[in-house]
Amino acid sequence: MNLPFQGGCLCGALRYACSAEPVFSGHCQCTDCRKDSGTGHCSHMGVAKAAVAISGEAKVFEKKSDSGNTVGRAFCPNCGSSVYSVNSAMPDLIFLRASSLDEPDIFKPQMVIYARSGPAWDHMAPDLPSFETLPPGMEKPTSGA
Repeated sequence: MNLPFQGGCLCGALRYACSAEPVFSGHCQCTDCRKDSGTGHCSHMGVAKAAVAISGEAKVFEKKSDSGNTVGRAFCPNCGSSVYSVNSAMPDLIFLRASSLDEPDIFKPQMVIYARSGPAWDHMAPDLPSFETLPPGMEKPTSGA
């Protein structure tokens, strides 16, 4: 992967630069991600929050997820493009939307999560590990976050 990599919203007002490789990447087919993306899934790259510099204003919509964690979805208040999200279970990570990348081929999916919610018409690569909900280690923290 070429570091740093960049991305941003449709109008260019909300941008980011990342100086670290993703910790993980994948597709999420949960209901919230489907509704947020306007299609069958969202594709995210989880990276260290400390490695991401954000410029411009973001508006954040927060909602409890199926896992019980709070997910904050950040989007451009001007053009409405979703750019990144944060999850209370993983406070040191930021989830960059693969569709916001300047170079989309940087994204290399490793898994599919919440496959139980995926619509029949949203076909995932059959060789990707698929989880009905969250894979082990990504469950709701016991701290009550």
